[in-house]
Amino acid sequence: MKKIYPISQAILAAILFGISAPISKLLLGYVDPITMAAFLYLGSGVGMLLLRLIQRLNPNFRGAEAKINKSDIKWIVGAIIAGGVLAPIILMFSLPETPALTASMLLNFESVATTLIAVLIFKEAAGRRIWIAVALITVASIMLSWNFNGKFSFSMGALGVVLACMLWGIDNNFTRNISAKDPFIIVAIKGLSAGTFSLLLVFITKSNLPGLKLGLYTMLLGFFSYGLSIVLFIYAMRSLGASRTSAFFGTAPFMGAILSFLLFRELPNVLFYISLPLMIFGAVLIFGEKHGHLHSHIPLGHEHRHNHKDDHHDHRHDEVQNAEHSHYHRHENIEHSHSHKPDIHHRHKH
Repeated sequence: MKKIYPISQAILAAILFGISAPISKLLLGYVDPITMAAFLYLGSGVGMLLLRLIQRLNPNFRGAEAKINKSDIKWIVGAIIAGGVLAPIILMFSLPETPALTASMLLNFESVATTLIAVLIFKEAAGRRIWIAVALITVASIMLSWNFNGKFSFSMGALGVVLACMLWGIDNNFTRNISAKDPFIIVAIKGLSAGTFSLLLVFITKSNLPGLKLGLYTMLLGFFSYGLSIVLFIYAMRSLGASRTSAFFGTAPFMGAILSFLLFRELPNVLFYISLPLMIFGAVLIFGEKHGHLHSHIPLGHEHRHNHKDDHHDHRHDEVQNAEHSHYHRHENIEHSHSHKPDIHHRHKH
């Protein structure tokens, strides 16, 4: 159950994000691209903030999530600059210079970039099994983007798309470093910041603002596809790490393809049926991964949501608390062996 729960969170995050492409296709007939980006981000930020406020109004709400502190600010600011400001700007200038087919295929590089940065920079453990899974899911998602009538080409615009994906990979890894903190507040801050910036671009470029109904529809899509989706993504990263969560998240194009069929009756081409087993096999590889060895935990003090039903939280309370709760606590030095993922307690070197 401990394994299935975070994996289901990652897959649900992919489903919610995957539906954004076909629904955005419907809305783009009425809303300018920059305006849509602004309202999608604002919808995620406002929506998550409202959800957290509603929870706090509940007298039974315990506030089990850890609060953001000063040491987290650098990661949030970095994520906003990389993924909410620079990546969209670079992508905006790159897309007009890049064929649609090339851009669609290269945008799938985000999951690969996330894994590369997680392993090479942040030293997250990823064995051959994970690399094969990431490769299979990436190839499958690229195949879903293939257009038989288009031509693949590489240019400075294409390099810009790759750079944007690298920046989103940085965003994902920065967010990984604060995944132990309240995900609703993290997404609210990122969404409101990126949304406000995009809204400024709307006024600078003199793009058209949508009517009230269209604006609300776009924000509602942002609430689910950019808000709840990323909250679930952060929850999954707590237990799975950035590379594994990103691999599951890479199945989003498949979810979008299914919804496109339901909405537009667009029959999948033959590559869909080839890519489907590749994605399934990649997901099975991650699901069946077993990683365990003798490892040491250095003394550490931090705050995050936890209970006392595992082998890592044996500190004492004035009252016995087996329910989920959050407070600052210390972990003493311990050496043991068990199966684990690169979660918030197992980001040791290999």
